Amino acid sequence: MTNQTLLLARLLLAALFIIAGFGKFTGIGGFAGMLAGKGFPAPLIMAYAVAALELLGGLAIAAGVLTRPVSLALAAFCVATAFIGHMGDSTAMLKNFALAGGFLALYAAGPGSLAVQRDS
Repeated sequence: MTNQTLLLARLLLAALFIIAGFGKFTGIGGFAGMLAGKGFPAPLIMAYAVAALELLGGLAIAAGVLTRPVSLALAAFCVATAFIGHMGDSTAMLKNFALAGGFLALYAAGPGSLAVQRDS
């Protein structure tokens, strides 16, 4: 993989999470309410934790900082949310599995040389 391709892959994967995390922060009450409706304990704390993981994880991937550990965390998050939040919607579940695959590939390849932290 070329370094330009790895940069593009990082930016494409990160964009979804940066936008989603920011959106969750700006509508945290609604997101916490949805989590409460699904029976999550401490839904407001969970909402902030998820929003932070998405926003900060997306920013880290985009910049190429802690790429490998953040890629693993986001891959696990994608698989978990496929089962927790997207049961019954096979398209959304498959999208989450595809994102997890992208993050696992990024974990294997590393961030490339066009990154803030080259071997993370």
